Amino acid sequence: MGDYDEDTAFLGQTGPYFWTTFFLLNTVFVSTGFNGLYIVFVGAAPKHHCLIPDVNLTDEWRDAIIPVRIVDGAEVQSQCSRYKLDVVRNLSAEGSIPGRGVNVTNLEQEGCLDGWIYSKDIYQSTIVTEWDLVCDNQWKVPFASSTLFVGYLVGSLISGQLSDRYGRKKVVFISLGAQCLSVLLQSFSHSWRMFCIMFLFVGASQISIYISAFVLGTEVLSKTMRVLFTTLGAFLFYCIGYMTLPWIAYGIREWRTLLAVLSATSVVYIPLWWFVPESPRWLITQGRVEEAEPIVRDAARRNKVDAPAIIFKESELQEMSPSKTYTMLDILKSKNIRCITLMCLLLWMAINIGYFGLSLNTSNLSGNPFMNCFLSATTEVPAYVVSTWLLKKCPRRVLLSSFLVIGGGVLLLIQFIPDTLQHVALALEMTGKFGFTMAFSIVYIYTAEIYPTVLRNVGMGMCSSAARIGSITAPYVIYLGTYNKVLPYILMGSLTIASSVVNLFLPETLHKDLPETVEQMQECQGWQQNGL
Repeated sequence: MGDYDEDTAFLGQTGPYFWTTFFLLNTVFVSTGFNGLYIVFVGAAPKHHCLIPDVNLTDEWRDAIIPVRIVDGAEVQSQCSRYKLDVVRNLSAEGSIPGRGVNVTNLEQEGCLDGWIYSKDIYQSTIVTEWDLVCDNQWKVPFASSTLFVGYLVGSLISGQLSDRYGRKKVVFISLGAQCLSVLLQSFSHSWRMFCIMFLFVGASQISIYISAFVLGTEVLSKTMRVLFTTLGAFLFYCIGYMTLPWIAYGIREWRTLLAVLSATSVVYIPLWWFVPESPRWLITQGRVEEAEPIVRDAARRNKVDAPAIIFKESELQEMSPSKTYTMLDILKSKNIRCITLMCLLLWMAINIGYFGLSLNTSNLSGNPFMNCFLSATTEVPAYVVSTWLLKKCPRRVLLSSFLVIGGGVLLLIQFIPDTLQHVALALEMTGKFGFTMAFSIVYIYTAEIYPTVLRNVGMGMCSSAARIGSITAPYVIYLGTYNKVLPYILMGSLTIASSVVNLFLPETLHKDLPETVEQMQECQGWQQNGL
């Protein structure tokens, strides 16, 4: 097949067509910022203590029936136990006064047999307050969160193949509809199990949106706009959704209403169907040149340039095999592609394990949860801005390896910081998070540039699956700290440093045209130079 970038060079690098497509596609990523992180508020656990039924107790005993313990020098009520109700009721009936002749700390305790009372200072309702996901059922909240990542894994595996078979544009909009419906149905969940099942569908549809829209933008935009889209554009608009979420949650404190409102926001994307084009690159690989050419001519008209009479030469198009459908099995057929894919899988997994490992190790911020969420999203913006600038000038391999070394080095060094230097540990963790955020934004465009058009979505889907496995694995890696405090840091840091070395064997893609076919990908590998 001919070189698409050369055939469409007359469109220029910028122009109304590219800028309009750039902004319209980027708005899609705002929805992923909304719907991937609302569990922070929907699954929040307000302050709570055992419910005391309406029995005959004096005010003194009603206040004293909840045990109190000292935490960081302050008295805190027990959240999972109370003094045995029958014993307290008898003492109250006898006229005893707690603390005067009766040492309440010696009284027998029992669980919250009558349920819990939850504070409504911050949230009116969450899934925790509705289904009592506290104490013995506390594990159900992180399990619900993990179902989102499992959905990411499923969506990563199937979305790439669906997009390569049926088109990038169709999968983007079908996934938007599926996400809208899944979140809406989740708001009507009648049980924790239904909530988890719907969360799996939310995750699958959300990652499908992200991958398909990412690939669509990579293939439709020019070289210059491509770098801007795949770094600053996609990630920054994701952050806009992330930063907007806490303010929506601040105004809506009831979890069902919050999910319904977030679901309704997807309606605004319906008109985009008539403005966002299908990928001409993908259409050409399918032999549908008669559909690809009008898209390119419309782009020329909107950019106010003249298109040649023949855009795609017939002799070049005949070299294609449009009936060929590529799957994950095609990744395994070529030694070069197989080796590159294995290295990419390691990279994506290591970056996710390190990022979530640092996030899990960071102490929960005190203060307003809505402001904390906003600040957490804001801290990622500088990394995306810096990566956009660096990607225009710096080789991908050196850049990615450098930030992996920073992230991995922090993981290895932070274990040696004494408890008396918490500010140093916090600074190191923020440096590490910056490094991993940079690495994540770089690896996306790097991977998209390595794979050819016919395998790009399949390759991105497989790599995203590895990322999901990494994010699911991270909590269990941290759990190893209960056996040996140093072990999680050694494992994560060593894996990250190792991946930075492996990354050096990948082909460089700076200033290279996107490969269209498997043959072009193999030719641009540079394995001979690397001695492989």
